[in-house]
Amino acid sequence: MAPQSAAQSLLNKAEKKFNSSTGWFSSASTKYEEAGDLYQQAANAFKLEKLFRESGDCFSKEAECRERGNETNDAANAWWNAAKAYKQGYPDLAVQALGQTIVHLTKSGRFRQAADREKEIAQIYLKEANDVAKACESFERAGEWYAQEDAQATANSCFKDAADLHADLDQFPQAIARYEQVADASLSSALTRYSVKEYWLRSGLCALAMRDVVTAKRNMARYGQLDTTFPSTREAKFVMALVEAIEAGDLQQFSTVVGEYDQVTKLDNWKTSILLKIKRTLDEEPDLR
Repeated sequence: MAPQSAAQSLLNKAEKKFNSSTGWFSSASTKYEEAGDLYQQAANAFKLEKLFRESGDCFSKEAECRERGNETNDAANAWWNAAKAYKQGYPDLAVQALGQTIVHLTKSGRFRQAADREKEIAQIYLKEANDVAKACESFERAGEWYAQEDAQATANSCFKDAADLHADLDQFPQAIARYEQVADASLSSALTRYSVKEYWLRSGLCALAMRDVVTAKRNMARYGQLDTTFPSTREAKFVMALVEAIEAGDLQQFSTVVGEYDQVTKLDNWKTSILLKIKRTLDEEPDLR
């Protein structure tokens, strides 16, 4: 019979303590505190052995002990540790554990930390679970909490990520609203004002992707009123050149405009994707005038 690992030995002790009855000289809170400590030790031992599912399960049991002992801060931390273990190959369990962490954090008014954990959930949905819709929801929720805590730069980053995902889902009006929200917030600071033209460019492309050159032109004119330097930027000129090609129903002109822009400013994956969507609308409906 193979010798029992240190981690398994600690887990057995933790379960024995958790299931034990309280005696004359001990209380339930003491029992759960001691069991929680043992589960934590077992979780760390399993992590050393690179048994991340087992580690996450032990941290989850620790969290349950902390909850039973009304140690809410420790419970939140235990759930977070469980999530970090589950991230090593078990994204669904990581999301569940982070959700439990957020419950404790929001109850205690720690919304900045809750936003950090919600952002982690968004990234798991995006990178591991490939669920763009849920990632978008989590980025927006995190952004709202960051904004409440006056962390505007981080909120803007989340809202911009949400806008990109709305566009990926063909939810172009929602994407435009988020880009404009981030642009409005960025206009007020000299440190972030430079980025506004990028948000307005993306907004303009979203309008074109939904076959609405009228909205695209109206929005670009309004952005020029908000920042008089914008119409002279490469971003604004690019959108207006695309508008001209679309109104002319000229696919070759459209491709030329895109190619010339890409030579100077390399198109990222998001812009390439949405420009392909716009091109398809031009293929399907050659005359949008």
